[in-house]
Amino acid sequence: MIANYACEVGENPLWNTLDNHVYWLDIPKGTIFRFDPATAVHEVFYRGAVMGGFTFQADGALLVFGVGGKIQRLQDGQLTTLYDALPGEEGNRFNDVSADPAGRVLCGTMPYGEGSAFGSLYLLELDGTIRKLRDQIRLSNGMGFSPDLKTLYHVDSLNYTITQFAYDRVSGDIAEPRPFATLPAEIGFPDGMTVDAEGFIWLAVWDGSRLIRYDPQGKIERQIMFPVKKVSSLTFAGDDYADIYATSAGGEKPEENGALAGALFRLRLGIRGKPEYFSRVRL
Repeated sequence: MIANYACEVGENPLWNTLDNHVYWLDIPKGTIFRFDPATAVHEVFYRGAVMGGFTFQADGALLVFGVGGKIQRLQDGQLTTLYDALPGEEGNRFNDVSADPAGRVLCGTMPYGEGSAFGSLYLLELDGTIRKLRDQIRLSNGMGFSPDLKTLYHVDSLNYTITQFAYDRVSGDIAEPRPFATLPAEIGFPDGMTVDAEGFIWLAVWDGSRLIRYDPQGKIERQIMFPVKKVSSLTFAGDDYADIYATSAGGEKPEENGALAGALFRLRLGIRGKPEYFSRVRL
């Protein structure tokens, strides 16, 4: 265990190569934390409104994704609004976002209020325009790219599925959806994910106390158990991308979810990840 802020929904762990810190988020509290492996110091980086995810811009700013389709740029503690709302997202919030190799951002939504049953998956373009890639998603969650950048993996938590799409690096379009893996409901809900340097897919399991590593054909290669119930996401970090940082949730009810629920964990398994991408969206 690295840091325990008893996060209600710890999420979006991400390694920032600009300052060599791991950042992560508590969604309902709108709080971003960061950890410096060189000094073992962790701290609150930012407090704001509810947010479902963030990316690092190449210039050092952050893009933060909130409720109702709100998208903002965060730099030096100041917010600049790109979108205050998106049509049809009034009862939703963003949930998990990922920059693509060109610097666009794939950003999914989930039901968050009254009257909404489905979310969508959007692509935020480099020029700041946004377009919908998929709708009728029950709860959009983790995403990741295969090492050859020909495949995008995407989690729909309430369908218990990871879907693989053919990914067009030039346009950002996704096509040819095919099932990659389905998680049995008795294990838990598929949550955040990433892809390592060998092309194996890592999945965090909410209510399942574990990480699952799948081979590229969708077969479970290993499972790693945690002392908390709600493992929510993970990222590879460090100079050699050999450190795994995993977030967890449920810190408001440690008696149900484990004494360390809501903590950030680190694993060293001798497996290397690959860098995530910077967003490069222009306001």
